[in-house]
Amino acid sequence: MGCFECCIKCLGGVPYASLAATILCFSGVALFCGCGHVALTGTVTILETHFSKVTSDNAMLTEVIQLMQYVIYGIASFFFLYGIILLAEGFYTTSAVKELHSEFKTTICGRCISGMFVFLTYILGIAWLGVFGFSAVPVFLFYNMWSTCVEMTTKSPIGNMTNIDYMCVDVRQYGIIPWNATPGKACGYTLGDICNTSEFYLSYHLYIVACAGAGATVIALIHFLMILSANWAYLKDASQMHAYQDIKMKEERELQDITSRSKECLNSYT
Repeated sequence: MGCFECCIKCLGGVPYASLAATILCFSGVALFCGCGHVALTGTVTILETHFSKVTSDNAMLTEVIQLMQYVIYGIASFFFLYGIILLAEGFYTTSAVKELHSEFKTTICGRCISGMFVFLTYILGIAWLGVFGFSAVPVFLFYNMWSTCVEMTTKSPIGNMTNIDYMCVDVRQYGIIPWNATPGKACGYTLGDICNTSEFYLSYHLYIVACAGAGATVIALIHFLMILSANWAYLKDASQMHAYQDIKMKEERELQDITSRSKECLNSYT
């Protein structure tokens, strides 16, 4: 076999669907974890600087955000390993289907592992739907704050000075910080100054990217679920085909044995 034929054979055994799903999963998880981690840090800075200047008021929030950042580390590590495992499973299943008529045989353990991956991916897909919905919450909060700032800047600074002073954003109503936090809200030009800070601008856009990354991860897991379901069905059919071929070969051997014995008996009589 030449080099070109060998390359063609190797390329033919690559599970391109699993490879595309793995790349999409890695990209989505990387965007969610990286952007989410930085955005959470910026959120803490905004809250401590402008909405809750007393350390004891936002101590619990700081601990929760730090815990979420550690969870992000665990999610990134787990999905890096899980994506590689699913890609390896795709290579295994592709080899099983490609070599269906050769000496390669799927085992019961291999089919059970494929079924386990289908169930686990289904559970992870449901979990990531929740993560996607949860990641949309800070986008909604930052969007409300940004839209208030835009509405305030579009008004005339002379004719609507009183209205601008009454345009406020109170983050206490969202349950982020306690009601006794000081000052707890920002109004007028103070709110406009907050919207113009680099922390707000960066955190807002990073939350959007993190939400998009969570959505991409959901799509990748759905893609993986379809691939794993099809692979499990292929392995099941391959197992049944091998069992049929074994029975057929056994019957052919028995028939040959009977034929040879009949010929021997006939020769002995003659």
